[in-house]
Amino acid sequence: MEAAGNVPYNPRTVEEVFRDYKGRRNGMIKALTIDVEEFFQQCDPEKENLCLYGFPSEQWEVNLPAEEVPPELPEPALGINFARDGMQENDWLSLVAVHSDSWLLSVAFYFGARFGFDRTDRKRLFTMINELPSIFEVVSGNAKKQMKEKSSVAHHSNHKSKSNTKGRGSESNGRIDDEELDEEHGDTLCGACGENYASDEFWICCDICERWFHGTCVKITPAKAEHIKQYKCPTCSTKRPRP
Repeated sequence: MEAAGNVPYNPRTVEEVFRDYKGRRNGMIKALTIDVEEFFQQCDPEKENLCLYGFPSEQWEVNLPAEEVPPELPEPALGINFARDGMQENDWLSLVAVHSDSWLLSVAFYFGARFGFDRTDRKRLFTMINELPSIFEVVSGNAKKQMKEKSSVAHHSNHKSKSNTKGRGSESNGRIDDEELDEEHGDTLCGACGENYASDEFWICCDICERWFHGTCVKITPAKAEHIKQYKCPTCSTKRPRP
């Protein structure tokens, strides 16, 4: 099932399947991190079985399962909306993330089987996928924890600038060059998309959860960051108090 506006296509090479995987993954990560408030509202327990879909265009959608049997592609987990109010929000999001990871792998290797990937192609595809943190690791914060094993919390806090940014030119007073930044933050992962740090990108750190984000992922520019005294990421901004 593909939503309106998302043109169905069949990736036939390892690179095309991996590109498809990354697009769907990024869309689902956005739903579970950046757009979490909207995602929460759409998963109404009063509705029928709902699924979370990710698309190659990096968009996401909550919708009913496909009507045809068998479906065009493997189906995501059904009924994610039913557990929404019966669990702590973070636990529910992590559960959806686990099922999302499983779905992404099934879609990727469905394409691999359909187009006759041999042993070498399958291994190469899995290796490329495995280089990225899973959706669960991004949503649960495990990717951040793994990174902290190599770089302490103090290591990050010592290098927060006034605007909580890192990137080219963000440490003007500290005179830290690009090579030092690359070595220092090379294992840092964006809390939204899960991609690695790069010195030519603008980053900002949440003062609440201390996770780092691409400015483009959270729609914060360097100019806007200069006027933010305390930055709260979308997840921390939308957390609802539990009774």
